[in-house]
Amino acid sequence: MTVFSIAPHAKFLRLLAEKVSDGTLLSGADRNHPFWLSDVTIVVPTRRAKSALAEEFARLGHGLLPDIRTFGGEVEDEEPFLPPFDASTPPPSATPLERRLALSNLVDQWAGSTAGQRAFSSPPTAGEILSMADSLGHLIDDLLTEERAAADIRAIIPEIEANLGEYWQQTLTFLDIALTFWPAHLDARGKADIAALRGQRLDRQAQAAALVYGDRPVIAAGSTGSIPATARLLKAINALPRGAVVLPGLDCTMSAADHAALLDDNNNPHGHPQYGLAKLLRLLGTSAQSVTELAPVDNLRTTLVNRALALTKDTAQWSGQRLMGLEVGMACEGLSVIKARNEDEEGRAVALAARQWLANDKTIGIVTPDRNLARRIAAELKRFDILVDDAAGTPLFQSAAGRLLRQILTLATGNCAPIDLVALLRNRAALFGLRRAEIATLADDIELGLLRGQRPNPGLVGLRALLSANVGKVTEHVARRLYPNQAEAIEALFLRIEAALAPLLTLLAERRIKAGALAVAICAAFDIVSDGADIPGRKELADWAGQMSALADEGHSFPPQGLERVLLALMAGFQVRTRDERRADIAIWGQLEARLQNPDLLILCALNEDKWPETADPGPWLSRGMRLAAGLEPPERKQGLAAHDFAQGLGNETVIIAYADRVGTSPALPSRFVQRLEAFAGEESAKAWQQRGHIWLDQARRIDAVAETRAAGRPAPNPPAALRPRQLSVTEIETLMRSPYDIYAKHILRLRQLDALGETPEARERGTIIHDVLARFVIEGHDVMAPDAFDRLKRFAFEAFSGLEGIAERRDIWLRRFETAARQFLDFERERNPEVRQRHAEIDGLWPLPTGFTLKGRADRVDEMVDGTVHILDFKTGSVPAPGAMKAFEAPQLLLEAEMARAGALAGLPPADSSALTYIKIGLGPEAFSPRPFSLGEGHTIMSAADEISHRLQRHVDLFLFRDTPMPSRLLPLKTQRFPGAYDHLARMDEWTAVDDEEEDLF
Repeated sequence: MTVFSIAPHAKFLRLLAEKVSDGTLLSGADRNHPFWLSDVTIVVPTRRAKSALAEEFARLGHGLLPDIRTFGGEVEDEEPFLPPFDASTPPPSATPLERRLALSNLVDQWAGSTAGQRAFSSPPTAGEILSMADSLGHLIDDLLTEERAAADIRAIIPEIEANLGEYWQQTLTFLDIALTFWPAHLDARGKADIAALRGQRLDRQAQAAALVYGDRPVIAAGSTGSIPATARLLKAINALPRGAVVLPGLDCTMSAADHAALLDDNNNPHGHPQYGLAKLLRLLGTSAQSVTELAPVDNLRTTLVNRALALTKDTAQWSGQRLMGLEVGMACEGLSVIKARNEDEEGRAVALAARQWLANDKTIGIVTPDRNLARRIAAELKRFDILVDDAAGTPLFQSAAGRLLRQILTLATGNCAPIDLVALLRNRAALFGLRRAEIATLADDIELGLLRGQRPNPGLVGLRALLSANVGKVTEHVARRLYPNQAEAIEALFLRIEAALAPLLTLLAERRIKAGALAVAICAAFDIVSDGADIPGRKELADWAGQMSALADEGHSFPPQGLERVLLALMAGFQVRTRDERRADIAIWGQLEARLQNPDLLILCALNEDKWPETADPGPWLSRGMRLAAGLEPPERKQGLAAHDFAQGLGNETVIIAYADRVGTSPALPSRFVQRLEAFAGEESAKAWQQRGHIWLDQARRIDAVAETRAAGRPAPNPPAALRPRQLSVTEIETLMRSPYDIYAKHILRLRQLDALGETPEARERGTIIHDVLARFVIEGHDVMAPDAFDRLKRFAFEAFSGLEGIAERRDIWLRRFETAARQFLDFERERNPEVRQRHAEIDGLWPLPTGFTLKGRADRVDEMVDGTVHILDFKTGSVPAPGAMKAFEAPQLLLEAEMARAGALAGLPPADSSALTYIKIGLGPEAFSPRPFSLGEGHTIMSAADEISHRLQRHVDLFLFRDTPMPSRLLPLKTQRFPGAYDHLARMDEWTAVDDEEEDLF
């Protein structure tokens, strides 16, 4: 019986090849003939290890290689010839997707039952049901892998039933149903679970080992035997005449008492890195002292790590086990720690470290369980033209193909909402069979011609209506006017979009749908949208779609809601791996892919708690105690495997540990493994590790840093007076007074702010519509005293609000609230009706001044009064100017309109003084229509104030428009303004202003 170990500090595969070559592992097999190595069989855990081991043999100069296999693999051709020879052909395996759908139907029925409703606080969504079905599938895998059955769970119920809450009682009842249903379901279809078939295959190999290999050398290397069937195969190989087992990183210094402690559940040993190996030694019938260590010398780093990760009860012995100062220094030579502030900084620092080692012609392995961090690191390396992919792959859901698929789904569920449409057209894979340049041009035309500043009704019908209105020049204010040839091209694209979405929209109109039908419809749309595009993940998406199509009748039915979560659950487990040839000197691995690898530099990333190791979550179906009682491993077992991976990684000669102080928006803790290591080595050693890693942090912080930052000054352009406008509106006069720069940007640079894409109508637009309704009532000459006045206003409002189909629910609420505004409007008008001779709305005005400047404007309301004066009203959807601003002549609009009325500059009205100026605030609730009179300064009448504002107007116009005077931004800022001005961003306002509550400092 020969059991060996290779310590973490040795290069596992290289030493393995050397020990095979020198005969150490061959139990005296003849090496004198030239083909002796081809008689040797070596079994390793992964295909990556298989390839790397072959390279090590080639490096040693062997022309012929041994038969290198992986556990449970490469046996398809041999299986018919393995005993028992009369064994029936194994049934095909049920895919995880097939199981997920079948179990989802069961979970859905349970959730809808009376018992299930008591178990859930709220009805689960379709995505949640699929996720629960997936977790139930993982429990089935655990049962099969650890060779337990539903009977083991039933057996514990009588013991614990009295102490269980109603939730767990209902859950266990359902679990018994599910675990009975699934095997029967498989039998009826002539299929088997993947985990069951794997166990059968491994057992068959174990039974046939003596017959297949005879006295030829067979070496099983690198496995911890965490799967019972694998452990039995290791035992069978070890029992062969020339069989050998080579364990990865066994602590051969363990005493018999240490070994026994690791097998005692009272010590909670499942998270210990040696737990799995201790169980395997017990199965092999040997002890740690009987295992031969192949690494040539002891290593202080390995000793340090083994002691730091001891069982909790053994940490009391640390004081007597700590290494001396010199020994700690030797053990930690080549060990660095990157303690980043956040994940972004961590990824950048790791990339910089890898780049430096690549420049020195070294090999680098980056290990992380966090796939998002892997993507960050790959992106950071790309800035240095270092292309590397995550060996673990990209989830199909997050791949380029998955992203396009989600955008198509969002467009369909959002009924062609503007943002969703533009997002899809900006995706470079959305070609619709056209050239990318054509799609880009069409996207610009659609965005500027139809969507910016417009409110399309839902669907392509609404977009086509806007297209017709733009080309027919019905729409007045558009960001881009379209011509008939552009409209034809856009309509052709709409037809392609319509054809792509038609099956999906038909499906979404149904009350309930199935996952298979959803997949078929959305993948049909994907094929049309991506026609002509070379998009990563297309092949994997086609594989997923093929499986879903074959399972079209499987799974539960659900309402077409929350479909992105459904898609996420359905795509779980599907990965996209690059097929491009990448460089061999750097790789990003998951923990599994990194096993037995020994590059020149190993970087262990995402060493944060809940990432490495992951949270010990037992899942929703069994508690930790229930799992133990049923004979299953607790969830901490995965933490033990993560600890073993950590210990193996630290055996590398040069290692960088990386973690972040914040993950996302939340504070984060370093991994318990790092905390243990720092606690055992001491504070000074921990600081030394971080000091070594700080070089990469410093570079990461400096690479994008700016040596000196100088805030932009307040802009004050000084264009020639001849270029400045000679005509402004009454509303622009306040702008001229407050921010002359805005006049410069609008009239000299001719810049116009584009409306936000997909902006939904809010209070401002609601107020504008109400204003238009009230103006229409006056313009059409309707009598405020008429009995049908209120009904007429309601009809006008219904017509005005009818264009807001995209927000139908909110529109209906606004219509009901309009009734309050309508009643208050009529009350206001009826009260003053005896004093009004005639009402006018939306009156244009033009007032040429002797200086050559013209003031123009449009008054909301001007009423001719019985006494020969006029009453000017201004409807406000925003805030009404403060009384102080009115008295200080900082709100000039109404006063200027009064001056225009006196000068006879308002169309259709004779010259007249103004007897009243009133703001009408249009809002919600009881104050939906709120008149507020203009506030005058002490000693002023309306007309004297109007005369004063006229003089001020001419002074401002003369200074800023007729002279070469700088035009500064925010000369007189409005402190109550709660939103940025149209040109504040252009003026880089945030760089030269500081706002604190109501105080504003300009510097």
